[in-house]
Amino acid sequence: MREGSLEAPTRHPLAWKSPEFWDQAKAEKELERIFDICHGCRRCVSLCTAFPTLFDLVDASETLEVDGVRKEDYWKVVDQCYLCDLCYMTKCPYVPPHPWNVDFPHVMLRAKAIKFKQGTKFRDRLLSSTDAIGKLAAIPVVAQTVNAVNRNALARGVLQSTLGVHKDRELPPYAPKKFRSSFRKSPSFEVRDGKNTPGKVAIFSTCYVNYNEPGLGHDLLAILAHNEIPYVVVEQEACCGMPKLELGDLEGVDALKKKNLPVLAPLARAGYAILTPVPSCTLMFKQELPLMVPDPDTAAVRDAMFDPFEYFVLRKKDGLLRTDFTQTLGKVSYHIPCHSRVQNVGQKTREMLEAIPGTKVTTVERCSGHDGTWGVKTEYFDNSMKIGRPVFRQMAAPQPSYISSDCPIAARHILQGMGDDAGSAEKAHPLSLLRKAYGI
Repeated sequence: MREGSLEAPTRHPLAWKSPEFWDQAKAEKELERIFDICHGCRRCVSLCTAFPTLFDLVDASETLEVDGVRKEDYWKVVDQCYLCDLCYMTKCPYVPPHPWNVDFPHVMLRAKAIKFKQGTKFRDRLLSSTDAIGKLAAIPVVAQTVNAVNRNALARGVLQSTLGVHKDRELPPYAPKKFRSSFRKSPSFEVRDGKNTPGKVAIFSTCYVNYNEPGLGHDLLAILAHNEIPYVVVEQEACCGMPKLELGDLEGVDALKKKNLPVLAPLARAGYAILTPVPSCTLMFKQELPLMVPDPDTAAVRDAMFDPFEYFVLRKKDGLLRTDFTQTLGKVSYHIPCHSRVQNVGQKTREMLEAIPGTKVTTVERCSGHDGTWGVKTEYFDNSMKIGRPVFRQMAAPQPSYISSDCPIAARHILQGMGDDAGSAEKAHPLSLLRKAYGI
């Protein structure tokens, strides 16, 4: 058996509709096989708290091997995994096509799915229902109330004791007006296809941009208009399904897919590049849905899906992106979120920001520790801050003018973790920075 692999990792479809997938005894047998390989390697110990949890269980067992760990303790490891995919994409030498076929995130997902079917907390179901919460919070008086509760220490203490949302976690506010009800339609531009890029764009705005930070969506549209790229905002959309996936609610993911794909697939086949302003949503359509439901519609959307800065850099290579920047940005501490890294498109946001004259970018390529709803929960908040400490230090070191991440939730988490070390640094999404540099 060869040691490690130099080949590009491949991914097997997720056989979640097979009865064998849901067999707990068989799932635990696969967990034991994967855990035994991880125990013998330990390369991923610094990535998150899932691996230290596993290794501590092994080291405390009578045999000092995985066979000495109780099966019921396997679920402690599962609970610590938030499916960032970094172990698979950046660390593990035994991923397929290696014969050992180690896919740690997907064996964790299988376990989470089994656990979800056995019952889950109301809090977890609620936090993963982003559309339902967003539609309720879109009512102005409700948004004001929710935002007031989020800022009130006494109310947050009650929220922690009743719902399990940590009282110290800074939560994003809800906007008084949704992005989808306030965006400007595209001016009439000629479609200019490039060698690497379609010349027209469809925007999947995402729950977060629609309900929490609509400004990011407006920034993206302003950049497209400045570059004379015609765009449409997709006619209707539901959550991409990533919060449901992280919970193991695969039926919920499939239900959301059935709402989104009939809208997105025709746009993909009509030659649109599909952009989402949030990397988790981009990754969902690029990777997770095609592995869950490998059909022609998911493949078409996967092939049309771009990270915004991936699209801009390719557009620049096509000679079709304007570089008439009018403002410098100074020092930018830029964090690459996990869900951007595992798209395997390179550091396109950094590349674009560095093309702005008078801008110095310090790049931090490490997990911030928040991950969707995981770092919001009372039982994981402390671990999320612990994982993020190296990121907080590295982001603060240059004394930047801006703290930025493609993931707006990660950026909020990082700024909170930096505390006084943030100084006068302003949190700004890379799309907002690019718009600022254009002076539009």
